[in-house]
Amino acid sequence: MSSETPWDDIGSPKADFNVRKVAGTDAIPIFWGKNVQGNCLLIIELDGDHSTQFRNDVITLHGITVDLRNGEVPFKQRLILTLEKHVDRDLFFGLCKTLIASLVPVSDASVALSVVLVHIKRWKAFLAGRKLRLLSAEEIQGLFAELQFLRLLYTRRLSEIAALDAWCGIDSVHQDFIFGDTAVEIKSVSGRERNSVRISSEDQLESLSSNLFLMIYKLSDMPDSHHANSLNDIIRIIELELTDDKALETFSEKLSSFGYIPLPEYDTPRFVVSNSQCYQVSEGFPKLVRSRLPQGIARLSYEIKLESIKAYMCSDSLVLERS
Repeated sequence: MSSETPWDDIGSPKADFNVRKVAGTDAIPIFWGKNVQGNCLLIIELDGDHSTQFRNDVITLHGITVDLRNGEVPFKQRLILTLEKHVDRDLFFGLCKTLIASLVPVSDASVALSVVLVHIKRWKAFLAGRKLRLLSAEEIQGLFAELQFLRLLYTRRLSEIAALDAWCGIDSVHQDFIFGDTAVEIKSVSGRERNSVRISSEDQLESLSSNLFLMIYKLSDMPDSHHANSLNDIIRIIELELTDDKALETFSEKLSSFGYIPLPEYDTPRFVVSNSQCYQVSEGFPKLVRSRLPQGIARLSYEIKLESIKAYMCSDSLVLERS
């Protein structure tokens, strides 16, 4: 049975739309609505003319029509999402809530359109059952740890957009973050893993950068703690913290590359960072790297005992202090 939605108490009009504004959407006004046929709508008002951008980037989504129309006053347009089948209302509601949460901190109409289209692209791929499968428990934990470091990077050292550019994302064959002459590999451990850390390739601890660091986050699944956050939680926190519209757009694109969309499945687990420790990967650090492997060996993974790298512990200020 469908849950309650904002469209339940909106009647079908005799012409045009019946709408109700979404609370808290002032910079980019957003409305729940219904058309004459009784279809559920999400309407996003945009200042300016975005026809060219829309034509270049529009995504078709099965069961949902995405249309850009001129508004009733000059220099205003409406981006209208229309649900074609009533049976898909709950799924459409999930997409709309995601869009609204992502647009609340946005003030630029062009960026707002980009953010919407990126989200629609994520949902299209997920619904098509291609790359955007559900993330595994290990992938959730790893992404959560990378987001912890990302927050430190844009609050303590780099600008927001520079921090997002430094985040190499899922396609990186080397480290997770590279900026200037510094590279940082992020690892997370939990439960029985707490005495060692897994290095998943011969490239992760070999870098062209002069300064290579290993940052390890110890995570505890504590669902009842007020200090715990899920993957969905930490992403919402970052979206609210980012003040640069371009950084917010880049963040959305990076998450898309990971195959993330804000599904209820990512409301758990809920992690507390019980400890974090930085290590400088300098001369003598125990590691296996591509340049020193015997010919014919490839695609290896191994574990490093944390006890064995105590001598390489360092303050995270070496990584995060402003130069």
